Formats: sequence, C-alpha cells, structure tokens
Amino acid sequence: MRKLIVAGNWKMNTTVPEGVALAKAVAEKAAEVPANVQLIVAPPHTHLVSVAEALKGSKVALSAQNCADHDKGAYTGEISVGMLVSAACEYTILGHSERRQYYGETDAKLVDKVRLALDAGLKVILCVGENLDEREAGKHFEVVTAQTVNVLSHFSAGDMAKIVIAYEPVWAIGTGKTATAEQAEEIHACIRKVLADQFGAKVADDTTILYGGSCKPSNAKELFAQPDIDGGLIGGAALKAEDFIEIAKSF
Repeated sequence: MRKLIVAGNWKMNTTVPEGVALAKAVAEKAAEVPANVQLIVAPPHTHLVSVAEALKGSKVALSAQNCADHDKGAYTGEISVGMLVSAACEYTILGHSERRQYYGETDAKLVDKVRLALDAGLKVILCVGENLDEREAGKHFEVVTAQTVNVLSHFSAGDMAKIVIAYEPVWAIGTGKTATAEQAEEIHACIRKVLADQFGAKVADDTTILYGGSCKPSNAKELFAQPDIDGGLIGGAALKAEDFIEIAKSF
C-alpha cells in the first residue's frame, strides 16, 4: 500500500507566532485523521525551528518549501539542505509552479536540488503541472510527462522510495478553478504510467502522487476517491487548521 499524504504548503503566509499557533492547532487535531494518512506542513523558512518545536510528539511531519542547488557557500539568501535537516525537516517541496514561473527554476536545476536533498536524507515532494495555455492547447500530457522524465530519469528506482510527486494544474491554483476529479485522475494515471515505463510496475504502484490544485473540504472526497490520487498538496485551505484536517479526513 502506498502512503497517503496531505501536505500543507503555507507559501509566503503567516508570521512566526501565527505559524506556531497554526502548527499547534493542526497537531492537536491530527488524532481525528485516519492513522494511515501522513500529515505534513511546509511553513516559510523563518518558521521552521519554531514550528518543529510545536510539532514535537505529534504525527505531523515538517517540510521546507524549497532548498538551494548548492550545499553551502556564498549564495546570499539561499537555504541549504543541511540547514533544513538541522531544523528538523523531513521533507522539502521542489519544483513548485511558482518557483518555475517567478524564479525561472528549470528541470536541470531541479535535478541538482533533488540529488542534494536525497543525499542529505530529506524526502522530496516534486511538483509537475501544466499552465492554462498548455492545457488549452491539449499539451497537458506532453508537458507533465516531459517534466517528470526530465528530472526523474537522473534517479534510480531506489531513490523513488523517497520521492513523492505532486501534480499541479497551474491554471487551478489560486484561481478558484479546480480540475474535475476525472481530469485530475487522467493526469495522475499518466504520471504513474511514466513511472512504470521508467522504473517498473512496482515502483509506479508504490509512488505517492498528490493532487495540488485548489483542493478544499468540499471537493477532497471526490478527488481522493480516484484510484491514482493519493492525497493533496494543499495551499490556501492549509492556512486554516479545521479545513486542513477536514481534507485529511476525506479518505
């Protein structure tokens, strides 16, 4: 059975005290979530040490939202994988659509980041997904396949045990639009086929693939009922503990 995951990406939201309060609220409500569902929160880097302390003893894991593509050195403003590990992170999100769109993050750079993260003992949530123009041009399968292969072809079947994939229909993030359960499922199934072609059926079947486009308490149940959707990478709804937990209870 592959792992079911609901991860909250807080993006550039909350102050440190607000983030600690949110983390505590999630930790307190985590017992309401099925035991086979892994909860993860990804606060801003400034919050990591404080949030790690707030999560101690809970079933909620800590993730960063990004990492540098160098392990140390004169890279002002960057955060290394070693720093994340020392702040008690278990995961890092990489390749989020906002990193690709606003900061020019390429698949080649992501290969370096994923390798550094894995070598440091972190698990990776690797994001892939098409924008509106690519969706309307009917290139969504092509784009998602290319993003997946361009990064993961550099890694082994053994590495895949530490990699989670998150499918983000970029046109559905923060727009109020949501891919239908059928649209989401067909892309998830496509990603799983790409994994099977590259690594074999067992790795494909064991890899967790999350949906990351405007998942809310109102649509989570339908999305999570799809055979290839193993949870969600949650944005706005993760900023309210009640909504985040309700999503996780949707399995």
